[in-house]
This record gives sequence, C-alpha cells and structure tokens, in this order.
Amino acid sequence: MNRRYIIVAPCRNEARFMRRTLDSLVAQTIPPALLVVVDDGSTDDTPKILAEYAAKHEWIRVVKRPDRGTRSVGPGVIEAFYAGFDTVNLDGFDYVCKLDLDLVLPPGYFEGLMKRMEAEPRIGTCSGKAYYPGPANSAKDFAGELISEGIGDEVSVGASKFFRVSCFQQIGGFVRQVMWDGIDCHHCRMRGWIACSWDDPELRFMHLRPMGTSHQGIWTGRKRHGYGQYFMGTSLAYMSASAIYRLARPPLIVGGLAIWWGYVASMVARKPRYDDPPFRRFLRRYQWASLLRGKAAAVRALNERQASVWSPGAAHPVPPPRQATEIASSTPAAAR
Repeated sequence: MNRRYIIVAPCRNEARFMRRTLDSLVAQTIPPALLVVVDDGSTDDTPKILAEYAAKHEWIRVVKRPDRGTRSVGPGVIEAFYAGFDTVNLDGFDYVCKLDLDLVLPPGYFEGLMKRMEAEPRIGTCSGKAYYPGPANSAKDFAGELISEGIGDEVSVGASKFFRVSCFQQIGGFVRQVMWDGIDCHHCRMRGWIACSWDDPELRFMHLRPMGTSHQGIWTGRKRHGYGQYFMGTSLAYMSASAIYRLARPPLIVGGLAIWWGYVASMVARKPRYDDPPFRRFLRRYQWASLLRGKAAAVRALNERQASVWSPGAAHPVPPPRQATEIASSTPAAAR
C-alpha cells in the first residue's frame, strides 16, 4: 500500500493549543499528504496562526466557515468536518483522519498506525491512546504526571479518528449527531472491519483538553456523553454498569454520576434515538455479551465471527450483512 493520508481538522478558537498540534504534524516521520483545517468561525488568533502555517507548508489548506456565535460539540464538529471533507477528492489517498487541534502527537504516530493496518488488513479504524496532563504537570511534554482517558481497546479515539478510506466509505462516514465517534466503530464491526486502539508508548498522545470536560465544565460534558449513549441505543443496564465503573475514575464520583444522569434524563424525556433498528439490536447484543463475558472476550469473539462478512472491495456505502446482527445464541432474550 501507499502511505498517503489526508487529515481534516475542524477547529474553533484553538489559538491556545493549535501551534503544538501543528508542530507535531510537521514533525511526523511520514507527514500528511494534505491537511485541511476548517476554521469554524474562530474569533481569537486562530485565523492568523493558520495563515502562518499555510504559508510555510504547501500541504496545509484552510477552509473558513462563518461564525455561528458559539462552540457546537457533537454534531457541530462533524458539520465542520464535512465542510472540509467535501472539498477533497479521496482518489489517491489510502487513509483519512479526523483530528482535533488540541493534541500533541509523537513523531512516529501516523507511521505507526499505518504499519499496524498494513499488518492486519481488516483494521478499518484505529488510534493510539489519549492522555491528559495531571494537576502538577505544565503540559509542556510527557515528563510530568499523565492520566489516561480510559478509552477501550475496541474503539478509535474521537480526537484522532484514523480510517482506511475504503472502510470509511463503506460505513457511510460519520453520523452527524452526538456519539458519532462510537456509532462509527460499531458500524465497522457490523461490516466485518476491526476498530481498535493501542496503548503502546510510541502511540500515546497528549490531549490538552481532556475528553468530556466540555467548554461548559465537566458535569455538562459527561451529561452529554450520557445522552449520547442513550441516543446511540445503549441499554439502561449497560449504562448503569458503565457509570458504576467510572465512579472510581477521574473525576471521581462526579463523572460516573453525570453520565448516568444524562442517560436517565434523556430516557425520561423520551428524546429521539438513532433510527437504525438493526444497528441498535447489534449494539445491545454486543453489550450484553460484554456484561456476561467481559468486554475483551466479547470483542474478540465478535471480530472472529464477523470475519465471514468482511468485503473490503465492496461498493460503498454497504448495508450490514444479515448475519452481522447474529451474535452468540446464548445472548439473553432481553437483548433482542
């Protein structure tokens, strides 16, 4: 395979962090063939910084959007992503990445991802693991205390979604709604692809704005995650188990409670859910298997089973095969 990859990076008011991200992209052992940065109506020095880097590097292109007045996470980020993505012809690219501009990536990050994908052709999307600086860390480098964001091995991190182009096209891209970065990984597995992330030291990256903190605070960010789980189709049993697990992870107690409350409040309000019944059935059967057997064992068995439906050269987008929704016969009836 070639190693031509394109990065689409939506951003808004990232002047505080973006130089470090852009510098880490310039320093990559295999730099991107094209970086499209979407300035989503920034009002700080973001446009000035982008113009500076675009003048120095011909592979950096800037797309500007009008200011809508506020930061919009979830669907707003994906709308901004597609404002850049739709300007590009993917012919000639092997990989596509959605990237946040508040990260510090190690120099061999993208080369490491591509090597792993070349070794396992079924990997459709992947990433390294995200860490954020501890309270005593200046966030200048990896020398101080770093805290893992606790992302599971069965997903690629939303801040750095690296996709094989053929897989991204088969699943129809990102859903323009909350939990887009979870829905895509499940759609990959439905079609026989593997979604994963690795905690290898050479693939760890620093997230300067921790996942789920939100520009409105931790409580709001974690509540939004709970709503996202509800929208995606997660069951109350699985959400409760997940929230209990997160009680012991930073931020202690508050994070797990906020996620659970965001889910329950959405359920009580009967908010709309992702309108894809086969997807929701697939998701709940996988989640029940995770509760009964452990997530690692459930994912391993699922990936083995889904190998029979993998069709990398199929036209796109591809509806999931019928057998993709058939998990182990031991799945409890409540999951159906």
